[in-house]
Amino acid sequence: MEIEKLVARINELSRKNKTVGLTDAETAERDELRQQYLSNFRRNFRQQLDNITIVDGDDTIKH
Repeated sequence: MEIEKLVARINELSRKNKTVGLTDAETAERDELRQQYLSNFRRNFRQQLDNITIVDGDDTIKH
């Protein structure tokens, strides 16, 4: 699922939960979508960290 659609659906379920509550199926869907979002976030964050290169004052490169 596309990240924008994923976030939109999570937000929609969150708003509904605050107003009228969620069914068991909707609660399960919300939990699954949150896990997908977190998994995607962690993967992207890890990729960013893996691409960082630190250069010391003596021009030594550290990964």
